[in-house]
Amino acid sequence: MSSETASKTGVLLVNLGTPLAPEPGPVGTYLREFLGDPSVIDLPGPLRWLLVNCIIVPTRAPKSAEAYQKVWTSQGSPLLVHSYELRDALAERLASHPLDVGMRYGRPTIASALERLKIRGCERVICLSLYPHAAESSTGTATRALHEAAADIDGLEVQVLPEYFDHPAWIEAVRATAASGMSEAPSDHVLFSFHGLPERHIQKADPGGHCLKSADCCEPLCDTNRHCYKAQCLSSAQAIADALGLEAGAWSTSFQSGLGRRWLLPSTEKTLASLAESGVRKLTVLTPGFSADCLETIEELGMRGAEIFQEAGGEELHVLPCLNASPAWVEALATMLEPHLIGEA
Repeated sequence: MSSETASKTGVLLVNLGTPLAPEPGPVGTYLREFLGDPSVIDLPGPLRWLLVNCIIVPTRAPKSAEAYQKVWTSQGSPLLVHSYELRDALAERLASHPLDVGMRYGRPTIASALERLKIRGCERVICLSLYPHAAESSTGTATRALHEAAADIDGLEVQVLPEYFDHPAWIEAVRATAASGMSEAPSDHVLFSFHGLPERHIQKADPGGHCLKSADCCEPLCDTNRHCYKAQCLSSAQAIADALGLEAGAWSTSFQSGLGRRWLLPSTEKTLASLAESGVRKLTVLTPGFSADCLETIEELGMRGAEIFQEAGGEELHVLPCLNASPAWVEALATMLEPHLIGEA
């Protein structure tokens, strides 16, 4: 019997997802699934359906398709390409454990990935979301989807690992990957850009009513705010800045991809402009919340963000690559996963 057949524990990496093609039709299909999730747009079902299908998708799908066309590769979506490369590299590192990738939205689905792992002899699957920070619209919905899919597969148990925004192995992977890029392109300032969330999502996740009640409620990280998405992001930024040796004032934090009023502040777009206006000429942008380069890092920041920065007086905007399938990230994932795989080889 081969080592793979004998193994009873597999690994599943979960990411957000991507359209099947950079065209309005497939992009619209992806947006309907993504935005139709009540964890993403937390409105009553009928109102959410009308908003998504009658307003958002008809207007946004063509524009998003144009943006995807700018970043699409000969192999497909950057996020999917990097996810597969990471899968293959980590599978080699964890050679005795079957490993696959599943997307919360789009394909390959979480259900299909679990089915493949079951076919490969797994009775137990360790699941890790490629989002380091916890939010209902990312880790929350992914965890539910994992358990729901596993419930339909006889004899399969899933264990979902928690967020790892402060795990030393992840911090080191980000530091190592960023340090390489920063040495090649020195800058005047470093900006940590995280994905934004509506403020109401943050507040709904806090039964104690603490979140966003004061200007400094997210810092420092403590028992009260430990599960707050914004507090986790700010804590990660501080830890990475410390690991990189950045001094206070040499870096800042912002939140991108806001879609309306009352989203987390400061916004990345306004921060890019204000930094340029304040005299920053060369700016480095890190995106620790994104594990793989995607539309948000390549097009939103690398293209549109660069235009905003330069129009406000900046000269060079360097968006550093995400962890993707870097050796440091593969080793960090192995470090986080191996304690749950001991004795299963």
